[in-house]
Amino acid sequence: MPEMSSLLAFAAVALGMVLTPGPNMVYLISRSICQGRKAGLISLGGVALGFVFYMLCAAFGITAIVMAVPFAYDALRIAGALYLLYLAWQAVKPGGRSPFQVRDLPQDSPRRLFAMGFVTNLLNPKIAVMYLSLLPQFIDPERGSVLLQSLTLGGTQIAISVTVNALIAVAAGSIAAFLATRPTWLVIQRWLMGTVLAGLAIRMAMDARR
Repeated sequence: MPEMSSLLAFAAVALGMVLTPGPNMVYLISRSICQGRKAGLISLGGVALGFVFYMLCAAFGITAIVMAVPFAYDALRIAGALYLLYLAWQAVKPGGRSPFQVRDLPQDSPRRLFAMGFVTNLLNPKIAVMYLSLLPQFIDPERGSVLLQSLTLGGTQIAISVTVNALIAVAAGSIAAFLATRPTWLVIQRWLMGTVLAGLAIRMAMDARR
């Protein structure tokens, strides 16, 4: 099992990332507003299955890499820091679009909603890179099975992402109405998240291997 401090730090990163607008959030919010909360939650089920798929692939792959390749941990650590900096820039760059500026979507069946949620997550490079470059930062091979640590951390990320996205899907209509008349809040949210992600990136890049 990972150390509690590592687990809490990873949970903080996972929370920061799920609050950063991306394809999953945009799709879930759009679907919830266009077709209702139930449709948003069904779509979220597909997104969650995509998380499980990526988690299992990354857990077995990371286990093999960390055990077989010298300095793989440090290489992945630097890659993770660079990716967090990229997300920070995406949050604050000029012309950024709010996920609550929704687009019209057709009325789809529950099966299609689930499938679209799954495909949206599979095609989201943010998730793939997160598992491959960020997950290893919080794994310590000296604390036992790398696979078990990977699954524990991945399960934590999935729980946080599903919980937060479910709350967002349920409240999407109310949040969109609130922010539509308060554009300053969107700017504050973007810069706050960008600052947090940049700080995490710097700390990650400077941390030595445990």
